[in-house]
Amino acid sequence: MTINIKTIETSPQFYARVCGVLYLIMIVAGGFAEMFVREGLTVSRDAAATAQNILASEQVYRIGFVADLVCLISGTFLSLIFYVMFKRVNKNLSLLALIFSIVAGAVMAGNLLNQLAPLLLLHKAVYLKAFTLEQLQTLSLFFLNLQSQGYGISLLLFAFYFPIIGYLIYKSNFLPRILGLIYTLAGIGYLSNSLAMFLFPPILAVLFPYSLLPAFIGESSMCLWLIVKGVNMEKWKEQTRVVTHNQVAERGSDNA
Repeated sequence: MTINIKTIETSPQFYARVCGVLYLIMIVAGGFAEMFVREGLTVSRDAAATAQNILASEQVYRIGFVADLVCLISGTFLSLIFYVMFKRVNKNLSLLALIFSIVAGAVMAGNLLNQLAPLLLLHKAVYLKAFTLEQLQTLSLFFLNLQSQGYGISLLLFAFYFPIIGYLIYKSNFLPRILGLIYTLAGIGYLSNSLAMFLFPPILAVLFPYSLLPAFIGESSMCLWLIVKGVNMEKWKEQTRVVTHNQVAERGSDNA
């Protein structure tokens, strides 16, 4: 997928729809990987049952891993397009949001190694020379628990991405202000989920998955709006004229 900045500037409606599709891919792929693979196959406090589930549904487990990679790649393209779209509102904030997204994505990508660890431990007979089967099963569950903690770190970083983009949406005029407010709530949902995980684990068991409900609503709303409605072209063109006028004024001031 080649992204031309000038094309985004002149064809925002097309790229808004691209963002919507990318978001849909992220929601479906990420939801499948988390809810149906990791949550579906992991049995809390039962290493043997978890190992048996993984081996019995190994292909599904591997598909979940690839789904996470697809989610990360789609998110990278999405964040780049958002940066180009919203830099006309505030370039520095748009760049800051992009940085948070890239760092969070990098943490999530590195953390996926923990998800691969159970397959290596449970398949390599060489490990049985140093560990018993029960120990390998316990280690597999440990790495899955570690993956969950790493996932929480990445969501904590993503939590700061959403209010920044939400503010830019609110100020943009070419997207509904209410969408910016809802999108900000997504960040609050991710933040509360991660803080509960790190500070008050017993509370997380009560809050989850309700703590992520604002995130689901915010991201789903953004996805559907971009696919169905896109941007307000009149407001986009109006803002383009303002940006162009300001750039001309700045160049004139520099030349003076």
